[in-house]
Amino acid sequence: MRLYGVTGSKNCGKTGLMERLVAEICARGLTVSTVKHAHHSTDVDQPGRDSFRHREAGASEVLLASPNRWALMHELRDAPEPPLSELLGKLSPVDLILIEGYKREPHPKIEAHRAETGKPLLSPDNHSIRAVAADSAVETALPRFDLDDTRGVADFILREVGL
Repeated sequence: MRLYGVTGSKNCGKTGLMERLVAEICARGLTVSTVKHAHHSTDVDQPGRDSFRHREAGASEVLLASPNRWALMHELRDAPEPPLSELLGKLSPVDLILIEGYKREPHPKIEAHRAETGKPLLSPDNHSIRAVAADSAVETALPRFDLDDTRGVADFILREVGL
């Protein structure tokens, strides 16, 4: 399974870069899945919906199916968050999995960086970061891309994973 991450500080452009990379790589005829890590409690379901009511009643898992998509929601019920490796095993095979977040995991990553956040680069202390995509000049020995250079970043990632 080929995977590559996009990491960075809060509000640094990770999600926008992920969105553009998925579109760019899919346009090249490759299949892509994504994993997004959220540090806060998040819920994709809505109060009042049947699926929400099933979970609230105590269901461990709720699979919601429609003619357009299906989603499986698994309640941890105070169990620890599963490791990334376990979650990756739940995905169907694709050419590439792009991972947003999980900055401490060992998979290779590109760091998104925006000067306006005032945050330092993560890459000097994180050796799984292989390149930086920034909106301004940054000091780094790693390959550097403009944050909006989606084609260049995609080319780099695909070379890195052998696609």
